[in-house]
Amino acid sequence: MDENKNNQLNLPEDTEPTMKCDGGSCGCCCHDGDIGRCNLTSTNWLEDVPDNDYEIVEVLFKNTRRGFFRNTARIPLKQGDWVAVEANPGHDIGRVGLTGRLVKNQMARVNLRKDIELLRVFRKAKPADMERYEQAKAREEDTMIRSRKIAVDLGLKMKIGDVEYQGDGNKAIFYYIADERVDFRQLIKVLADVFKIRVEMKQIGARQEAGRIGGIGPCGRPLCCATWMSAFVSVATSAARFQDISLNPQNLAGQCAKLKCCINFEVNTYVEAIRQLPPKDVHLETKDAIYYYFKADALKREITYSTQRNAPVDTVTLTAAQAFEIIALNKNGIKPDSLKAEDSNANASPFGDLLNQDAINRFDKKKKKKKKKGGGDKQAQIAKPEKPEKQDKPQGKPQDKPQGKPDRPAQPKDGPGRPDRGDRKPRQGKPKRPHHPGQGNKGHNKPDA
Repeated sequence: MDENKNNQLNLPEDTEPTMKCDGGSCGCCCHDGDIGRCNLTSTNWLEDVPDNDYEIVEVLFKNTRRGFFRNTARIPLKQGDWVAVEANPGHDIGRVGLTGRLVKNQMARVNLRKDIELLRVFRKAKPADMERYEQAKAREEDTMIRSRKIAVDLGLKMKIGDVEYQGDGNKAIFYYIADERVDFRQLIKVLADVFKIRVEMKQIGARQEAGRIGGIGPCGRPLCCATWMSAFVSVATSAARFQDISLNPQNLAGQCAKLKCCINFEVNTYVEAIRQLPPKDVHLETKDAIYYYFKADALKREITYSTQRNAPVDTVTLTAAQAFEIIALNKNGIKPDSLKAEDSNANASPFGDLLNQDAINRFDKKKKKKKKKGGGDKQAQIAKPEKPEKQDKPQGKPQDKPQGKPDRPAQPKDGPGRPDRGDRKPRQGKPKRPHHPGQGNKGHNKPDA
């Protein structure tokens, strides 16, 4: 055991710094210090393919920032390595996000200009580089808070959302959000004088801000902009109309106060399904009335028609094939007697409510009636029919009678000892009689000797 401990502790001097998460500031979904899946991470599918060499590598930085650098020194790099790259001025520290021929496709996907001059990869990050990088990163939060106060004092209508220091600590990027155009020339002078660094201002949108902060969406999953989305597409309210989503701003807006990005995910499917339905301005004519388009279920290919344009009156639900058939008859001048009558369960699910999910009282606890011991409810006892009296057993032989017990004498019905059976309540226990020493075991009077 001691030898194993010594082997674990005695590390070579040229050991490279291990890859650790930067506490979520990299914008990825890192857990327990490991680099996890995030909106910038790419899978190198050609990693095991021979001759998968390419001079340019992709390097990831903080706040979904990425860059492409030339590996002119032919340093053996793999995904996740920390490297020191050229910056303007000085050097910066980042992680290798992708290597090989897939980098060329990645550059085309992000629309990188072909005439842009790419900087170089200096070396793999050394422990001294990582120590200086950690010191610069520790200054970011304090710098952000102080810069916000400076912006407020200057009367600028902007919000500084984050600060990113360069790996050598000589430069910082200030990310800000503003609804209007802001003249921050005076702000740059004050920041450079206070923090003694080179200042770069970079404006981001509300979607990028939500992706940087992260959170849980109304669907119960982490935000798409914080997990896998790397490019944002404009979202319009027409996408919600195609899907028959209520145009309620509170339901359509996400945590960034903009329209949810997921509204665009299925809009193409709905557009293709709507093209296979009859037009909305075409109405159906019958001998009795004229039916107008009211609503449609694009995925089920069903259309509901009403006798009034803006109210559900005498609604009838038809399939797309039935609607096209009636439209063809109307074009030929034929009016059917009536449309398909809507059943009472036409809008119900074909499988029914198996789980009773539509019931209002589905969460109420049902109380079970406890059975009362003893006599129970008197009214219930009176309502129950009386059991028929047991018939007398046929008299058998004298030897069939039990031996050792004397015959009980007949008692008068109206005697003082026992009340009449007609006056007794049904199904009620017999009253106990007092026990006298001169009587038998059960309290019956013995005949005189």
